[in-house]
Amino acid sequence: MNSIIEGIVDKTVYGHKSRTPAKLDFIQSVTGLFLALFMWGHMFFVSTILVSEEFMYDVTKFFEGSFFGIEEPLIVSGFVLLVTIVFIVHATVAIRKMPVSYSKYKAYRSHMKMMKHSDTNLWFIQAVTGFALLFLGSVHLYIILVNPSEIGPWASSDRVVSGMMWLLYIFLLIAVELHGTIGLYRLSVKWISFKNRNVRSRIKFLFITLFTYFIIHGSMTLWAYAEIGLRNIENGTVGEKYLK
Repeated sequence: MNSIIEGIVDKTVYGHKSRTPAKLDFIQSVTGLFLALFMWGHMFFVSTILVSEEFMYDVTKFFEGSFFGIEEPLIVSGFVLLVTIVFIVHATVAIRKMPVSYSKYKAYRSHMKMMKHSDTNLWFIQAVTGFALLFLGSVHLYIILVNPSEIGPWASSDRVVSGMMWLLYIFLLIAVELHGTIGLYRLSVKWISFKNRNVRSRIKFLFITLFTYFIIHGSMTLWAYAEIGLRNIENGTVGEKYLK
């Protein structure tokens, strides 16, 4: 059954086990860790709108190079391109573990029902959310990649409301927080030895707490952007950029 969960079997070459699966696991772990930590940082960046529109504007300009006395949105595009490449590598490596046929999917589901193991169930949730992120995440990354100048208190808010992106962002928030939090938990138990089961339970509780926090935090942030977007519609300022 492990071959079903992992989706790959060690191959023997000239009497020796191939190291490729281990290398791919390492790449998946590193890229997953990078993306999860990036998403946490991204969450705190976009949530600066909760402080004030001016603060969010200042932080946006900082990422465009204001610290160095320049304002270049292409700097943002460059970083988004890097994240996109890591995203593609992670997805490409991770997808090998997905059941590639209906028979393997049924075998895994039977295994999951028989085991009734919480970590096995978590893998299934992560697989589903990962598949969803291939579409949800790609749309968001593309929009920011080609429109780096359209980031700011008003531009981002208009995208949420007038651009009708609020529904996508709701699903994206849920999918990315589930996938990322479960991924970090699975990374911790995979690469760190927890001999005490109580410690493992506490680690799981920590990540459940983090997931709850980021869902609430993200929902408040999305609501703040929606309020500004609705206000721009009411004031007839849709499409205008925020200026200090």
